Amino acid sequence: MRFSGLTHMPAFNITISLTSDTDFAGNPGYFRNTNHNFKKRLICIRLVSGKEYQFMHDPISSSPVSFRRLFKRFRKRPNGDMVLGEVLIKSGMITDLQLEEALKSQKEKLMEMGKAVPLGLILVELGYASENGLVEVVNAHYNLSVSSLSDNIKELVGKVRGTFIERLPAPKIPIWLQLSISTIFVVALTALVFNFVFLKRQKENLYQQIVKIGLVSLNYFDSNAKIPLIEDNILQLNTLVKNAGQVEGIRYAFITDNHQKIKAHTDLQKIGRPMDTFHEVRKQTDKGTDHFFIHTLNDGSQILNLTRPIVFNDKPLGFVHVGVSIDFIEEMIRKEKASVIVITLLIILLGIIIAVMMGFRYSVPISELMLATREISSGNYHHKVVLNRKDELGNLAAAFNEMNEKLWKNSLMQESFGKYVGTEILEMIMADPQSTWLKGHRNEATVLFADIRGFTAYSDSKEPEQVVAMLNTYFEIATNAILEHGGYVDKFVGDAVLGVFGVPVYRKNHVERATKAALQLQRKLQEESKSGNKLYSAVGVGIDTGIIVSGNIGSQVKMEYTVIGNCVNTASRLSGLAKPGEIIVSKNVCTAIREIVTFEELPLQNIKGKNRPVEVFKVLDIHERPNAAN
Repeated sequence: MRFSGLTHMPAFNITISLTSDTDFAGNPGYFRNTNHNFKKRLICIRLVSGKEYQFMHDPISSSPVSFRRLFKRFRKRPNGDMVLGEVLIKSGMITDLQLEEALKSQKEKLMEMGKAVPLGLILVELGYASENGLVEVVNAHYNLSVSSLSDNIKELVGKVRGTFIERLPAPKIPIWLQLSISTIFVVALTALVFNFVFLKRQKENLYQQIVKIGLVSLNYFDSNAKIPLIEDNILQLNTLVKNAGQVEGIRYAFITDNHQKIKAHTDLQKIGRPMDTFHEVRKQTDKGTDHFFIHTLNDGSQILNLTRPIVFNDKPLGFVHVGVSIDFIEEMIRKEKASVIVITLLIILLGIIIAVMMGFRYSVPISELMLATREISSGNYHHKVVLNRKDELGNLAAAFNEMNEKLWKNSLMQESFGKYVGTEILEMIMADPQSTWLKGHRNEATVLFADIRGFTAYSDSKEPEQVVAMLNTYFEIATNAILEHGGYVDKFVGDAVLGVFGVPVYRKNHVERATKAALQLQRKLQEESKSGNKLYSAVGVGIDTGIIVSGNIGSQVKMEYTVIGNCVNTASRLSGLAKPGEIIVSKNVCTAIREIVTFEELPLQNIKGKNRPVEVFKVLDIHERPNAAN
């Protein structure tokens, strides 16, 4: 085992050489049971495998509550101090390690003093930054006009940054528009693809129909033109051509001999002339002895030409040519395209309407949820999301309302509990509610018990409204005194107040805190009694310290955080011994704070529940410790 102390850092690094991690895990209590003679330090245990274990050791004041897990939660929580720390790190004023040390120091001061110290003051105190430098960085980053660290920087920064909902960026494209565009795109693409395929197929079908028309004419000539061509019967050949030219769609038909001389033609002027050359020939196709191609006439007409040789007994006699117009195909396709475009536009228009409706159907509920989130963030837990839907969004709204109700119940607990424990303590408890804060816990604490002398007679002689008003003023003064000194109000019993110091957050000076709270309580009540109600000056206070058990105690129907123990009963008995305006304490209290409190020893008293007389003392005055933190 090897220990290495670094004097320039507030920690000891302990390196332990073990054969395996299980050697340490098997004896986890070794270091807890070892009494090292040094003040609070961060102990770092590094194993051979590279794993590290860290824990805080404080033999002087071993707090019964572990703050390690709470500190980790504090680091993860995006609070104002962490945001401010990140700004200072980005500006280069402090480092990550310095921020971590400052946050640790802030937590320790919260535990010791009972109130939070601003992070800026901690950084200045540790020497990590100057006050002027911090003020300049904060003003420059948040556009503020802070003059010193005494200003509430966290609150000002929070106002500038706004709430989480306010910091959310505005959506560039609303959901309804996204859904609309997506739906329109899908509908339009589907319609265009369908129409393209449909038109292409229809064009091909029309082309095949034209080919069939041409083939019928070729077959007609092939069957009837052989003999007239052998006999060179021009009249009969022209009769055949004339009959074929009367078929709808055929632009021309002519017969040539083997020398390409026209024997018959639908245009009589071309008879006897050589066959003209075809222009812009394309898409040539051979099918057996037939030859197809498309060409353009002088007038721009598109013609499908079909050519077949005329053969008799394997002897070529000539050729027959049939030209079928394909312009009507393009015309039909153009008409079909126009119809398709109109239908597509109608479908797209319908798609737009449906898409917008669907978009709003989904965006409106989301907007409702956003509104509900804003309401909750502002503290309106009674806001309900009403969505008459039977889908996932409806389920989400139901879950949101259920969450809202639970948040409302938690806020009631937080508000009611916070009235008795103070803001800082409440934040620490709520940061780690699953720890031992509210579970059964044995701890050393100090109990303050105060009640009014002669209250029964007073309440019988006064109107209920007067009694309630007097009690509320009395309880307000008592509660403020207890909270200001880091305690919490356990309960009100009739005209009695029970205050506890040292739980749920342990304070090593809990006895001193309870005594100061009692003195402040009596002083404030004396001042209030000057208003005419002398009952305020008739309050007796008893204080005892010792081991108590704290936690959530009760049934499933009603449960509350409270304390039980011998010192609770003793404090109540001591309160009964106190005369109006007096503070009576036990010997344990006197021993704990004898150096700063002036006491008057009273005669031994027989107290119910005690086997022997007990020593009691009356508090006369208290002196501040040198350099004490309030």
